[in-house]
Amino acid sequence: MVILTGAAGFIGSCLLTALNNHGYEGQVMIVDDFSDNRKSDNLEGKPIHSRYDRDQFLEWFETTDQPVSFVLHIGARTDTALLDVDVFNKLNLHYTQKIWQICAQKHIPLIYASSAATYGDGANGFHDGHDLINQLRPLNPYGESKHQFDIWALRQTEAPPFWMGCKFFNVYGPNEYHKGRMASVIFHTFHQILQTGKMKLFKSHRPGIADGHQSRDFVSVMDVMDMLLFAMDNHGQMPSGIYNVGSGQARTFLDLATLTFQAMDLEPRIEFIDTPVDIRDAYQYFTEADMSKMASAGYDRTTTSLEEGIDQYVRNYLAKQQYY
Repeated sequence: MVILTGAAGFIGSCLLTALNNHGYEGQVMIVDDFSDNRKSDNLEGKPIHSRYDRDQFLEWFETTDQPVSFVLHIGARTDTALLDVDVFNKLNLHYTQKIWQICAQKHIPLIYASSAATYGDGANGFHDGHDLINQLRPLNPYGESKHQFDIWALRQTEAPPFWMGCKFFNVYGPNEYHKGRMASVIFHTFHQILQTGKMKLFKSHRPGIADGHQSRDFVSVMDVMDMLLFAMDNHGQMPSGIYNVGSGQARTFLDLATLTFQAMDLEPRIEFIDTPVDIRDAYQYFTEADMSKMASAGYDRTTTSLEEGIDQYVRNYLAKQQYY
């Protein structure tokens, strides 16, 4: 049996499908806060082994004698605009520490969700070397909670037999219909175009960077699934540690908006508006995953281009309101 937390969410529900297609059909225990009905369609019709509510799971996990072959802890509070540190400490830090400790005691391999938000403004680069972790300065409580767990994990003398912290960059793809303002820019671009016929992007407030040329490492959720399954299949040969999970190539928001129009068979109509003052100082102008560590672990597959990824996402999922 494999345990998957955050299974009703965006990445988690895609991973459930990927696991079912990868030989684990009906062998996945899912964990989440199932009271949020907005996420229920993400799980519709998918075979599972069993399910546990997030608040009851840890007690079960600590006391069960059922064999567990792997834990994929994808669940987290991910609202980057939320400022309640206590919520992030409870759900992202302390909850993950407990899962780590149980996996260590029971010798169960663990993959957990970290975040590229740990890199802050990128002043120290985007390399996932452990020697650089203490230099990073996240820009919000969400990123700080993920950062503090990464630091804690690296200090532990008792650890799971294999562990991997995944610094997810800007993931996009199906099953994010429930995420509201935290959904990907592609999702919001698609719906803004449907509603208004145009897309509004933030102006640049930094010298030397043109409007719309703020850049991110956008990575398809399908590539994320591929990397996680690769780690599961090869964990006996992979070094444990913290790994970037991205495309390895920064692309501009102008590229993203233009490609979304193209996938909708429309001519681009893009306007620029001021970045809100309350987020301007914490706004990232560039992220790009250094993927050399994943490559050195043996992952040699080419990630999906933004052109292909947006075209597939828009035509196969957003335009049809389909789930993966």
